[in-house]
Amino acid sequence: MKAARTILYIVAGILIIFAFLFILGAFSPSGSTSWLLVGLGGLAVAFVFIIIGARLGAKAAGTTQNISVNVDLPGNMKMDAIKCQSCGAPLAADDIKMIQGAPVVTCHSCGTTYQLTEEPKW
Repeated sequence: MKAARTILYIVAGILIIFAFLFILGAFSPSGSTSWLLVGLGGLAVAFVFIIIGARLGAKAAGTTQNISVNVDLPGNMKMDAIKCQSCGAPLAADDIKMIQGAPVVTCHSCGTTYQLTEEPKW
């Protein structure tokens, strides 16, 4: 889609340049009114190409994009049991989600939400 849109814009630009030259040539001493019609027709076709290219771009922009975040840990890691600070229910790894770049855990029992922070290892 992106290549077709780019080609349509390039062809439209070339058509606009030649249409402008035909329109200028129509007003020269050796020009004729048919040159004016060809120039105006070329401009109309160029603007139709621009509109088609813009619609192709709008269709491509409307698609959804899924982003997944994978964490690569250095070495073998064990996960300690995490308990809710409010009700004490055990929390699973499925309860952890990335929200605005920060890991957040939501308790499935009481609905309390916490932001996870990592304590320094030293």
